[in-house]
Amino acid sequence: MEIGNSYKKIVNSLKRLKKSSTAADICAETALPLTVVRELLSKAADEYSGHLRVSESGEIQYYFPNGFVSRYRGISAVLKKVAGKILDIVKKSSVLLFKIWIMIMLIGYFVIFVALALATVFLQIAARSGNNNSGSDKGGSLNFGAFDLLWRIWFFNELTRPRYGNSGYGNLKNIKTKQKRPMHKAIFSFVFGEEDPNADWEETKDKAVISYIKANNGVMSLYEYMAFTGENSFDAEKSVLAFCSKFEGSPEVTEEGVIVYRFDKLMLQGNIWKHYLSAGSSNKGGNLSPPIKRLKTFSANSKKMNGAFIAINAVNLLFGSYFLYQSFAVGKIIFDSIEPVIQGIYGFTSYFLGFVMSEPQNFIRIALGAVPLVFSLFFWLIPAIRGLLEKKANKENKLSNFKRFCFSKIFSSPENIDFNFMEPASKECLPEDPSAVADKVIKETSVISSPEIFIAANGNAIYSFNDLEREKQSIKKYRENIDIKKSYIGKTIFDSND
Repeated sequence: MEIGNSYKKIVNSLKRLKKSSTAADICAETALPLTVVRELLSKAADEYSGHLRVSESGEIQYYFPNGFVSRYRGISAVLKKVAGKILDIVKKSSVLLFKIWIMIMLIGYFVIFVALALATVFLQIAARSGNNNSGSDKGGSLNFGAFDLLWRIWFFNELTRPRYGNSGYGNLKNIKTKQKRPMHKAIFSFVFGEEDPNADWEETKDKAVISYIKANNGVMSLYEYMAFTGENSFDAEKSVLAFCSKFEGSPEVTEEGVIVYRFDKLMLQGNIWKHYLSAGSSNKGGNLSPPIKRLKTFSANSKKMNGAFIAINAVNLLFGSYFLYQSFAVGKIIFDSIEPVIQGIYGFTSYFLGFVMSEPQNFIRIALGAVPLVFSLFFWLIPAIRGLLEKKANKENKLSNFKRFCFSKIFSSPENIDFNFMEPASKECLPEDPSAVADKVIKETSVISSPEIFIAANGNAIYSFNDLEREKQSIKKYRENIDIKKSYIGKTIFDSND
């Protein structure tokens, strides 16, 4: 509660001062301890999108160009949060219902259509056999139709013949066994893809940043943070302030006027500090190893499995189109014979539905025509759109990974950089046009350090970020002056279990 009151005093003081304020200004306004003010100013800068400046005397100034609209509180923030939760619930519910619908439609309709076709074919064969035995056609020759003929050819030549090893389109049991994963998961994988490999990216990134901070005497610079996020300096400044608010960090200034972010609380540890001392905990600001975002895969299924789903859906699409067309072209059939099979699959279906409804063509038009037809189109459309979106996401991930790679390489060695030879080993870090991304990296680094450029004998441009090198040396000196032994929490003097 005391911290809450102190935070309110600091925010009110910032609002009164309006222009840029230092920690000393806030102390004079609130009479709060300087340590408390410095800790809570980072929280205020995060909540109200503040920025940092360094004066000629080396003092940090906080200013808020966008006013004091909270990112986390107020009506707009609450409504945004509630709307986000509602959308998340709706999304999850919709996906669940859609998955159930997919299973019913894809497999259910396939079974129904195959059953109707098989029954019609066998009855037609039986009827023809009866006609031959009696020497008459009992109402005329059998009217198979083009669709029925195609169905018979497909059934006898494709469904019963293994096409993919020991499994065919119709042998769903073998497909399921060979895939060694539940059928419903395989279908969902084809339609919706796999889980996002970067779903825990924020956690992964924060762990990597914390590990780097602990290995570097609890200190990190803005450019080092950029190497972990791939952000430009403007966005990285906002996110590093949020990181400070989350992990109780505070901005400090080196003797040379470089802003660094210090996290003394993250350095509190037991005997682990001895490991850092023996390994040389002052990392010299190098050896940046930022994590990389993984590329999304279209599906974990085999090509054969996805091919089987495509074939099943093609059957549904074909039957749906057939029933929809026939319901308009033929309409209601008046049977004057006990042999409806002479009308083909549509006639067979109309005959038996006629026992339970007076207008079977309307049911066929919707339930067996329009619905499976629309579903089949969506069954192909959704993966196609998802494939395009995943391709775009992978392109962005490669770009972001390459920027992190470049930032880390530049900070490790800011002088005499030839971007033509800056090629990562991993394909996940290699964008389609590395030179274009390298230009972005140069521009974003130039905000912090203007480069000196000269042309080498081979015609390549060589960049030297001398200001960044001086900043790096200043950070190194600042780190070396930190006594890491003070982070040792000491031996246990009380244990509640004793």
